Amino acid sequence: MDPPAIPPSSIDLAALPPWIMTSEPGSFAHETFRVRIPAIVREIVALNDFPADVRDALEELRAEVVGGFIRGLREDAPDRHLWDAAAAPYAGRSWLAVPWYWGEAYLYRRVLEATRYFEPGPWAGFDPYGAKKRLQWAPEAAPAAAEALLEAVPAGQEPAFEHFVHASLWGNRTDLSYEIAAHLGGTTSPQHERDNLLVDDTPLLWRNLATGRRRRLAILADNAGTELLADLALVDFLLTAGLIDETTLYLKPQPFFVSDAMPKDVGDGLDALSRRGGTAEGLNRRVRGYLEGGRLRLRTHWHSATSLFYFEMPEDLRSDLANMDLVLLKGDVNYRRLVGDVHWPPATPFRDVAAYFPAPLAALRTMKGEMVTGLGPGDADRLAAEDPDWMVNGRRGLVQARL
Repeated sequence: MDPPAIPPSSIDLAALPPWIMTSEPGSFAHETFRVRIPAIVREIVALNDFPADVRDALEELRAEVVGGFIRGLREDAPDRHLWDAAAAPYAGRSWLAVPWYWGEAYLYRRVLEATRYFEPGPWAGFDPYGAKKRLQWAPEAAPAAAEALLEAVPAGQEPAFEHFVHASLWGNRTDLSYEIAAHLGGTTSPQHERDNLLVDDTPLLWRNLATGRRRRLAILADNAGTELLADLALVDFLLTAGLIDETTLYLKPQPFFVSDAMPKDVGDGLDALSRRGGTAEGLNRRVRGYLEGGRLRLRTHWHSATSLFYFEMPEDLRSDLANMDLVLLKGDVNYRRLVGDVHWPPATPFRDVAAYFPAPLAALRTMKGEMVTGLGPGDADRLAAEDPDWMVNGRRGLVQARL
C-alpha cells in the first residue's frame, strides 16, 4: 500500500518538551550528522560495486550533509508526496539544523534515491546495506550467538522467559549503523547484564503472560543479524511454552537505518541457522514450521520506514495493533518513535508518555539516544557522574511495560 497523507497526531504535539536537534553542540545528535552519517555514506560506496552515476549521487549526498543544504526528492516514487510534505519545513536548511529523528529518517530515504532503489533497472530493490548484513550471517557470527543462547537456557519457565527477553534486548547492541556497543555482547549470557538494566519490568511482563490471556503478540522489530535471531528465539520459546498462540513480526518494507530487518532478512537468517547446524538448525526448523502453520506471520507497513512517530499512526496500523494482546517494541529507534524524540525529564513516567498507544506494550531498548523516561528521581544525575556517555554508549538497557 502506498502511503497516504501524513496522519494526524493522537497527542498534543505542542505539549511535548523541545525536540532533540542536530544543531545542539556536543550532543550525540550533532555528532551523528557531523561524523557518523558521512562515514556511513562512504561505507555504502566502499561495500558495493555501484556504477559511476550512483557513486556520484552518494558523494553528492555526503557533501550535502557535510556542508550543503537539504533538498527535496527528485525521483518519481510511490512515497514522494509523503516525503515532500515531511521535508517542506526543512528544505534549504543545513542538516545540522533539523530535528534528529526526522534528519536520520530522511537521510536513509535519500540513500535509496541515490542508489536507484525505486527506479526500474538493475538496481531496483537492491539493499545497499546487504553486504554488511551478510557478515552477520556467517556461521561464527549471529548463528553462533543464537546457538549459545539456546544452549544456556536455565531451568524453569520464568527464568527461561527472562533469559530470552533479556537476550532479545541486548541483541540490539548489534546495530550495524552504530557498532560502538557490539563488543559488549550480552546475547549469549544475558543474566550477567542485570546491573546494566536501568528499569526491568520483566517480572511484570511474565505475570501478565503467565496468568492472563495474552494470546496475540506483535513484535515491532529492529535490526537484522544477532538481534533478529534472538527475537525469533524468544518467539520460539513463547509459542513452545504456550504463553502465546500467535505472533506477528512487523518488519521494514525497504532498507532503513542500515541493519533494520526486512522480510528477506528473516529468510537469510533462517538459512544461516541451517548452515550452522545443531541447535541452531533446530530453531530454523521450528520457526519455518510456525511460518508454514500461520502461528508466525511477517508483515510490513509503509509507516515504519518514515519520519513519523507512533502517535502519528494511520488508522489501519492503529487498528491492527489494537487487536494485539501485547506489543513488544524493539530497539532504540522504536523507543524514540514511541515517546517522541524530545528532551523528556528522565523521571517522567513511561506509563504516562506511552498512554496513547492502542495496545498493552513493552519496550526493549539498548540505550543509544539522548532521551529516556521512567527513571527514578536522581538516577540520571548519578549515572551522568558515573559515565558521561551513559545515554548513548549502548551499555545500559530498559525493559519498560505499560500493560
